[in-house]
Amino acid sequence: MKFINPILKDIALLFNSAGKEICLVGGAVRGLLMGMKIHDWDIATDASPEEVTKIFKEAKQKASVIPTGLKHGTVTVIFKKQNIEITTYRTDGVYSDGRRPDKVNYSSSITEDLSRRDFTMNAIALRLPKGEKIDPFNGEDDLKKGIIRCVGDPALRFGEDGLRPLRAVRFAAQLGFKVDKETLSAIPGALANCARVSAERVRDEIEKIILSKKPSIAFLLMEQTGLLELFLPELAAGRGIHQNDYHGFDVFDHNLLACDWAAEKEFPVDVRLAALLHDVGKVAARKPIPNDGSNYTFYNHEIESKNIAHNILSRLRFPNQVIDIVCHLVKEHMFHYTDDWSDAAVRRFIVRVGESNITKFYQLRNADAYAKAGIEPPPGSLLPLARRVEKALAENHAFSLKDLAVKGSDLISIGIKPGKTMGIILRELLESVLDDPAMNTKDDLLKLAAKFHEVTFE
Repeated sequence: MKFINPILKDIALLFNSAGKEICLVGGAVRGLLMGMKIHDWDIATDASPEEVTKIFKEAKQKASVIPTGLKHGTVTVIFKKQNIEITTYRTDGVYSDGRRPDKVNYSSSITEDLSRRDFTMNAIALRLPKGEKIDPFNGEDDLKKGIIRCVGDPALRFGEDGLRPLRAVRFAAQLGFKVDKETLSAIPGALANCARVSAERVRDEIEKIILSKKPSIAFLLMEQTGLLELFLPELAAGRGIHQNDYHGFDVFDHNLLACDWAAEKEFPVDVRLAALLHDVGKVAARKPIPNDGSNYTFYNHEIESKNIAHNILSRLRFPNQVIDIVCHLVKEHMFHYTDDWSDAAVRRFIVRVGESNITKFYQLRNADAYAKAGIEPPPGSLLPLARRVEKALAENHAFSLKDLAVKGSDLISIGIKPGKTMGIILRELLESVLDDPAMNTKDDLLKLAAKFHEVTFE
């Protein structure tokens, strides 16, 4: 086939010369059949790992073979600056941990190897170098129809690997496919096995869902099958929590719509996560309005949402840097700009959200606005604020302690000792400069610091 990469053909010739077969398998084949550009290649072969090592050792071209997964028959080959996983055809033994087989048995048959894979669309192989198609489970037909179907009995496939149900709904969101009815029906019975999957593996799937074209496809399937209650019960709790007349959706659908809009606009993953979680605290914050049987208040829901988001992201082992920015976005997403904001209020807004995060706050705010009724927010709705922020930043005012015209050493020179007292005084000086940028001179700030120290600490 003309789309087979020349490097793969070179590798195939090495194996064929040694009397061994080699096939391209997995997501690379699926991607090629869908017309996608492929950068990662997984190869299966009837050669044992030892034979694979020998083939490359004897090759004239320089190559390195790294035993990255010998227990499962896998080595990683670095060949012509490409990292390629090569796995021996195999059949799997018992999956006692619900994720990986306890042992594997090598096989000489690519068909046997394909029979142990998760979905038919992932159980297609291309025999190299010519690209002859091997499709024993009609995976290409399912690809064309946009169907995610387990290879064989879904209950058995999900019983082998508890991550597979989450992969099924993730593929639905990524590819815009439907999950086969029998496959979908088998997920609730596999939840106990799903619960055994490591938090890191679940996180990786959730992140891929968040980065998909329409995340809500997966989250709604998760709700339908019980996966959402298992992995994200705080998000699931928003179902049926209605939000008064000014919101067209309950809390759950509102969060999904915000996340979908952020995905459609290709916002960064931290903004998409913040969009998904920005209102999860409304369930806890919801209080009935006295003498009004149909409306509620949600005071301080952003604080509740921030705390819940932190719990979720920590539980799923997201990096601290991601947790910090998502929680910050969620906590501060409720800003309400009006034209009567003073210049000092604009400067304080910049300090509060952080100069490097301003664009992300605009993105989250627009996603939230869209999700109220599923209607595109008016173009330029945040433009008046954005212009004033731009102007404030261009004027090069002080927005942090490091921007002040005095340093700790200057305060020491007038008798203020390092420590907690100095920190309080420096923050007060910044507040004064935010109110009046003209105060940011060394003389003015030292006078103000001396006065504040005398009044407050002496």
